[in-house]
Amino acid sequence: MWYPTKITIPATSEPVTTEEAKRRLHVDFADDDADIGLLVKSARDHIEKYCNVRFASQTVEMKCDGFCDFKRLPEAPVSSVTSVTYVDTDGATQTLAASIYELRNDDLEAAIVTKYGQQWPAIQPGSRISVTGVVGYADAPPAVKHAALLWIADAYENRENAKLEDWTALDALLCNFRRGA
Repeated sequence: MWYPTKITIPATSEPVTTEEAKRRLHVDFADDDADIGLLVKSARDHIEKYCNVRFASQTVEMKCDGFCDFKRLPEAPVSSVTSVTYVDTDGATQTLAASIYELRNDDLEAAIVTKYGQQWPAIQPGSRISVTGVVGYADAPPAVKHAALLWIADAYENRENAKLEDWTALDALLCNFRRGA
């Protein structure tokens, strides 16, 4: 079982820049830059939660109960695994050697498997395994960027709380990127 992911190093860039958002909004002045920057971050946050996928590269810590959970990581895409730590049967924290495992990954699924001839070590019952890795897109797909720009434009134009409709262009653009929880 996977536990909630913890972001250890947040994203340093957004799928859509403030300049791209301003171009979409037809804003050529700096007065609203702080608000537009907040909308850019909010759009990513909303889209990541909607799709259960990270669209900006960031470092996270994922914890689970056993190596059997590695067949489907709770995050994807995963660009690299920084470390895998566990508690051995003697109660000591160990870091798993990278020569034991490999990352298998695509845009919507990621797994860690043992390399040929290797096996997972025994862990202390009741302990958790921690995987630290870099997850998210280095460059979000165009449909995701388009959806973010739609969300930003709508939020900029309608600065008050509004009723949401059932199915929107945002839903249509992002439905193919949704990942099961």
